[in-house]
Amino acid sequence: MKHSIRFKITFLLTSLLVIIIFLTWLINHTFLSQYYLYSKFKLLDNAYKEINAIYLENDDDMLSDEEILKVERISTKYGISTYIYINYQVPGINYGIAFNMSETQVKQMRLLLQEYIFRGTNPYVSNRTLLRRGENYGVFSLYDELRDSNYIDLFGTLEDDKYIFMRTNYESIEESVNISNKFLAYIGFATAILGTMLMLFISKKFTQPILDLANIAKQMSNLNFNIKYKVKSKDEIGVLGESINSLSDRLENTISELKQANNELLSDIQKKIEMDEIRKEFLSNVSHELKTPLALIQGYAEGLKENINEDEESRNFYCEVIIDEADKMNKMVQKLLSLNELEFGNNQVNFERFDIVELIRSVLGTVDILFKQKGVILHFEQEEPIYVWADEFLVEQVVTNYISNALNHVSGAKIIEIKLIKHDDVVRIAVFNTGENIPEEALDKIWIKFFKVDKARTREYGGSGIGLSIVKAIMNSLNRECGVINRPTGVEFWFELDAN
Repeated sequence: MKHSIRFKITFLLTSLLVIIIFLTWLINHTFLSQYYLYSKFKLLDNAYKEINAIYLENDDDMLSDEEILKVERISTKYGISTYIYINYQVPGINYGIAFNMSETQVKQMRLLLQEYIFRGTNPYVSNRTLLRRGENYGVFSLYDELRDSNYIDLFGTLEDDKYIFMRTNYESIEESVNISNKFLAYIGFATAILGTMLMLFISKKFTQPILDLANIAKQMSNLNFNIKYKVKSKDEIGVLGESINSLSDRLENTISELKQANNELLSDIQKKIEMDEIRKEFLSNVSHELKTPLALIQGYAEGLKENINEDEESRNFYCEVIIDEADKMNKMVQKLLSLNELEFGNNQVNFERFDIVELIRSVLGTVDILFKQKGVILHFEQEEPIYVWADEFLVEQVVTNYISNALNHVSGAKIIEIKLIKHDDVVRIAVFNTGENIPEEALDKIWIKFFKVDKARTREYGGSGIGLSIVKAIMNSLNRECGVINRPTGVEFWFELDAN
């Protein structure tokens, strides 16, 4: 988990968010009070200018009620206390606190005024510091012992030598800064937690397609090319998904070509070694197998020629024997030619991916009438498709030969069962039929051309002893295994195909 892109993105963005929040808090903690103090300077400066403008428009010492209201509004607007004195001995007009002042308040105002006119005359003021000097005023910070508080004062003159005194509480500035910093810390903590949760959720939207593509790549490494990435966007992930799909198609075609080339190479090596022996064996077996039907044809033909039987029915029988034997010879020659092509490598093997279940059902459909005529019970339960790599036409011949062989030898309960067993990367197709077992000494010989376990029975159903040889040749050309097993109640023939 800690090495995942999702974790790294979340950790990186969360760390970045925490750093930004911390830097914001640090800057706020370090410079906000100074900025706030600067803002107070501006407020006092603006208030002074606006009040001074009122006096510039007034020629009298006393302001009208409307002008007094304007001064009060200015004081309220900027959050300050404003005092204006006609002379420094007796307060003239007070704006912003009250119009009536007690003796104590008058005394305190006089002391404040005296402190600014004659520095050091107010024993309750300490730490007075000039913060800013304007044209007709100064801004000071000080500690007032009577009120036990820090203030920022503006003291100066208006037109006609009137004194103006404006005050704002400095401690409220520090308190506002502290409150702001605490609030920022709380908001930052909550934002970091919420941001982490959101980033975990959002990052999943980016990493999930990558995981899907990784799974597809893993499936491709197992040679499963059916799975495709569903492209939902036109961004970089979408482009990568399209490339993976294209790569999957190309790999499937390339592997098919490589399997075919490898199969051809293995077949060529084997065929070259066995070629001379096969030629000799082929000529010997053909001569032997053709001897009997040729003799029959010759004998019955001579009988017809010499009119041994003059009745029409006998002549027709002779003709039918000749035609039947000629037909068997023709079929045998065709099978021999097919077998010869397989064994000598003249037959092109085309590897492709197809559903073996569908192929078996197709073959069963063509021989369904034979099952019904013989009263054979078929067991074939496979429903789901199973894909294999092989030459579909050749595999169809193998299945057809196995099923035909089972039909020719089924007896007893008359049951034929077809099973598909998948193990790792191989699928085994097994065709079982109830009936007599094959003698143990003949199990290895049944694949040899023209070998017959029961020659009389083989002759009865028209067998040539080539069918299983063709199966063996096909499986050799595919470089896969085939075999036969005696079961307690019958015989099972099987062959295997590559599932990948």
